[in-house]
Amino acid sequence: MTRVAVLKGGRSLERQVSLASGARVEDALERLGNEVVGIDVGGDFLSRLRGAAPELAFIALHGPGGEDGTVQELLEVLEIPYTGSGVSACARCSDKVLAKHALRAAGLPTPDWVAFSETAFRELGAGEALEEIEQRLEFPLVVKPVAQGSALGIKFARAPADVPAALLAAFSYDRKVLLERYVDGRELAVSILGDPAGGAQALPIVEAIPRGQDFYDFAARYDIGRTTFACPAALDPPVAARAQEVALAAYELLGCFGFARIDMMLATSGEPQILEINPIPGLTETSLLPQAADAAGIDFDELVARIVALAQVRSLQAS
Repeated sequence: MTRVAVLKGGRSLERQVSLASGARVEDALERLGNEVVGIDVGGDFLSRLRGAAPELAFIALHGPGGEDGTVQELLEVLEIPYTGSGVSACARCSDKVLAKHALRAAGLPTPDWVAFSETAFRELGAGEALEEIEQRLEFPLVVKPVAQGSALGIKFARAPADVPAALLAAFSYDRKVLLERYVDGRELAVSILGDPAGGAQALPIVEAIPRGQDFYDFAARYDIGRTTFACPAALDPPVAARAQEVALAAYELLGCFGFARIDMMLATSGEPQILEINPIPGLTETSLLPQAADAAGIDFDELVARIVALAQVRSLQAS
């Protein structure tokens, strides 16, 4: 039996999603025979963590503070093994602009983009360049916060008149925004799961098909019934293999470990375009990683056990 602290909640805008992920993980860990201590991460985090004296931390946090390397760094200082990717990978994945620069430099497909900070917009006159940006990227555009997940703050701008409101919405979530060329096609998620024996595998692909709308937002992702999920996605084998190949390459490029989810658009040309890499994807009832694992014959308890085993193997290798 292992004493596991499940880190959940936190203060990010994805708090409720994290609480739901953490609760499912706790139940699974208990069924697997572990001693579980749930910790809602806040100002007393370190004192509660020290009091729990866990042998392992299972990170079920999403968004800033939990998915960007912050908690991971504290755990390393305290020498507590933890699940998922390390500090560097989390930091790079959580910043969509850093991730896209790395993808582009490595020759991996990602839509064209422009990004700028609130300071540049308000104090340096970046707003005056919107016309040039719009001409470069063309319409429609996707406007999103740089460091948020779960489709928070993402807006679809079909015409120039839509851009100011979309920017305002994105800036309400983050101080830096990303304007990205919209890719017409199918919304896919490729989850990656490590193997304690070494290597990683791409799980069956999930396609998200929003009902009654043409854009997959936060509500469509988490409100049961708002989206139809097809897993495995109905794709020609060569197309599916290409999407999984690209996802694995992104996972390895950014140094991810244990598990991750790569969100992409399958363009009408048949080429996948990476949108973002999620180092700690959701584990809720409607989350895509558990769906993909289930399609691969890995139930939720086994998924959690495998994630824990990977963290334990990494800890042993580091000692």
